[in-house]
Amino acid sequence: MKIPKNMSEEETLEKINTVINRIAPRYTFNGYDINDIKQESFIICLDALSRYDEKRPLENFLSVNLSNRLKNFVRDNFGNSKDVDKKKISSPLTINELYCSNLSYEDDVYEKIQIEEIKDKIDSNLDASLRADYLKFLNNITIPKQRRDHLIEIIKGIINEDG
Repeated sequence: MKIPKNMSEEETLEKINTVINRIAPRYTFNGYDINDIKQESFIICLDALSRYDEKRPLENFLSVNLSNRLKNFVRDNFGNSKDVDKKKISSPLTINELYCSNLSYEDDVYEKIQIEEIKDKIDSNLDASLRADYLKFLNNITIPKQRRDHLIEIIKGIINEDG
């Protein structure tokens, strides 16, 4: 990590964290977790330090650099706003997105046990003809919308069998 001449390592990290905490929350979309965005942002900021011109304020330089890199990520991966909506529709849901909306997040251990029980129940009751799509679903591999919707309905039926 290249540290600016007029700053200590701690001051540099403090500036980086200030910029990240201000900018990263704007880019939580399509299932990206805020902590994942912050980690990527930290790497982007560390990478940018090698190009820092010490005549400019560090915070401004990092803000512009981070915003531009995150905007480029959105553009490169999701296109324009109409394409973003299409990608959200066509991208697979994760198991957690499908099942965790009604779970209590106060106790992570309890939640993990519930998710594992749900997965076990699905595994034991899912028809073999749907196994390939289910495995793709678990691994966030895109499935055609009609098959994905059918799989989700089957899974919801399995989960709701016992109430």
